[in-house]
Formats: sequence, structure tokens, C-alpha cells
Amino acid sequence: MFRRREPVPFAFVAEADRFRSNVTPPPRQRASVGQMAGRWLLGLTIVAGLVGSLVLGMPALSVNSSTPAQQSQASQGH
Repeated sequence: MFRRREPVPFAFVAEADRFRSNVTPPPRQRASVGQMAGRWLLGLTIVAGLVGSLVLGMPALSVNSSTPAQQSQASQGH
């Protein structure tokens, strides 16, 4: 039931398991309207940047199949 612990070189480490604080941290403050709006604006800007980079980058990544593939002169036997 009770397990013996190995000796610890520092006494404060051994006592840390038994220590429990009776001090509760203060409650977190709620974000103001301005802070919430700033967070939404930052998130919207990041998403818009990612979408914009996709919109601008997709034409460069697409393969145009309507034009014939170019061949070098070496492949034609010249």
C-alpha cells in the first residue's frame, strides 16, 4: 500500500510532493471589447492572407493542358 521512495539529494524536492498551497490565484480578468475586436481582426487578417496567397498562387501551380508541351531541339534529333 505504501511505497517507499528513493532518497532524494535535495530535501525541498522531497517535501514538494507534500506541500499544498492554500492561496488561490486571483481570477482572470475578462478581455475588453477592444481586445476582443483586436484578436478577431488579427485572426481575420491571417486567414485573409492565407486565402489570398492561395488565390494568387494557384494559377502559377496549375498545368495548362491547352498548349502543347515544348520539346528541346536535342529531343528532336537536331
